[in-house]
Amino acid sequence: MTRRRRPPARRRTRRPSRRQQQRNAQLLVLAVVAAAGIGLVVMVVNWLLTHWWVLVLALVLAVLAGAGWFYNRRQRDQWEAVRAQGLRYGLPQLDALHHTRFEDAIRDLMRRDGCRDAQRVGGRGDLGADVKATDPFGRRWVIQCKHRRNGVQGSAVGTPELQVLNGTARQVHGADVAVIVTNGRVTGPAVTFAKQQRLHVVDRQTLAVWASGSRPLWELLRAVPPPRRPTSLS
Repeated sequence: MTRRRRPPARRRTRRPSRRQQQRNAQLLVLAVVAAAGIGLVVMVVNWLLTHWWVLVLALVLAVLAGAGWFYNRRQRDQWEAVRAQGLRYGLPQLDALHHTRFEDAIRDLMRRDGCRDAQRVGGRGDLGADVKATDPFGRRWVIQCKHRRNGVQGSAVGTPELQVLNGTARQVHGADVAVIVTNGRVTGPAVTFAKQQRLHVVDRQTLAVWASGSRPLWELLRAVPPPRRPTSLS
């Protein structure tokens, strides 16, 4: 007897998995987007080659805008320099300021003295620093401002305020010179504590001389650390 040969079994074709289908779809979309992008670039290039004068006009306008921005920036810097050189404050002006504007005034006075990077950083969580600045001799200044609305009649600055400055000025802010500035009074124990801890106190009298004159603050204070290596501010 002859056995009948069974027909060969058909191999089942494996359908691509759902993940593979998603990848293929993504590749197709990317290919379409890339082709559209290349086509758009080619169209723009061809259009610019035909209308070359548009590119030249845009370049000229960009150059003019850049020159105008540079001129205005230079004029503003020159005006700021002139204003800073002639900056003066009287005690009545300082007394009338809000405490944040008082901090701005101290910052501006430091800039007048040549500390170009002076900035106000006071606010919540300032850790005892209201103004930071680097003088032309490379020394880092950290200033705590204590404004009194009633001036000399207001509450005196005491040892606790100086303790906060002493605890953060050098360790946290890297100060070479730690200063507390007030338009009011400073208690005797606070002055003694400042001398012991190499802190500097700018009281109402010193503030009046500094703000209304032209001498930098480091010329009005005693025992200021020696200059560091000269910097670009020198």
